[in-house]
Amino acid sequence: MNEDYIWDCSGKPDPEVERLERLLKEFRHNAPPPAFPAYEPPPKRAWSFGLMTRWAVAAAAIFLLALGVRYGYRWTRPSWEVERLAGTPRVGSTVIRQAGRLRVGEWLETDAASRARINVGAIGEVQVDPETRLQLLQARADEHRLSLQQGKLHAIIWAPPRLFYVNTPSATAIDLGCRYTLEVGPSGAGFLHVTYGWVAFEQQGRESFVPANAMCATRPGIGPGTPYFEDAPQALRDALAKLDFELVSVSGAVSGGVPGGISGGIPGGIAGGVQGGVAGGIEGGVEGIRRQREATLTSALNAARPRDALTLWHLLSRTEGAERGRVFDRLEQYVPPPTGVTREGILAGDRHMLDLWWDSLGLRDTSWWRMWKGQVPAR
Repeated sequence: MNEDYIWDCSGKPDPEVERLERLLKEFRHNAPPPAFPAYEPPPKRAWSFGLMTRWAVAAAAIFLLALGVRYGYRWTRPSWEVERLAGTPRVGSTVIRQAGRLRVGEWLETDAASRARINVGAIGEVQVDPETRLQLLQARADEHRLSLQQGKLHAIIWAPPRLFYVNTPSATAIDLGCRYTLEVGPSGAGFLHVTYGWVAFEQQGRESFVPANAMCATRPGIGPGTPYFEDAPQALRDALAKLDFELVSVSGAVSGGVPGGISGGIPGGIAGGVQGGVAGGIEGGVEGIRRQREATLTSALNAARPRDALTLWHLLSRTEGAERGRVFDRLEQYVPPPTGVTREGILAGDRHMLDLWWDSLGLRDTSWWRMWKGQVPAR
């Protein structure tokens, strides 16, 4: 087939194409082709006031919708009422002039001249001292929780126990029906003073049960120390601070040889001398700590009064081996262990025996505070 003929009738026609032309001849268009004007692009359309208005209204509607979603969520979050007591306390960037709201996730801050009061739902109140920073973490019917980052608060809770919690950098205070003061310093170290009821002070399984008129310190990385009554002898307080936070337990102390990297490449005789010297230094350091703990524990036991059975009982779980045996002997002098409690069991850390002995201290039965304390909810 000659394709040129199909397009412009040049060249030799194809017989089949000629046959089709004859069949379709009567339908041929004989008029000249129409004339089309040259294409010109349409003029640019100027923005009219009406069109601009419609776009502005649509944009404003979208903005207001987004704003409504954001602040609608904020204002529907659970919150507690905050009252100004002095100065200019702030919730976030908002200054509390008379009263305001502290919502879950928000921070309350006071400067050196400010104080505030928080109404903890319907179960109590918290007074916030100057230079304090705290956050509301939870405000549910079954859990009211604050985080005290720094500063001091005074809590009064009149609801059933185990509804109010305060997290600190080194321990969590669990209300067991109480009134207490809790403070946290810049380093994260804390101090609890209970004036009514009970507070459980806990961090990663290390726990202290603090009754009215008792105190307890806490440190980051260690947790709560050993509680003591507010009239405890100063010698006992000083000894507890060293035992809890300065002189760590020597259990599992390093002993034996030096890693090969130290002695590798040194002739045998010299390596043996170096190895023995370093190992001896480590062992000497451990032995030094052991002697200091022994002397400090002696000071604590000598200073303890019969009223300090609370402290001695807690020391049982903060000592081990021969140290725990010495604490047992001292506590036994003031409160003889009841039936079912043996020296061997206490030295082995038997929890049931420890609870039985606690029940003889006259500080309320363990069944009471363990029932209320229960499992601490996750932070």
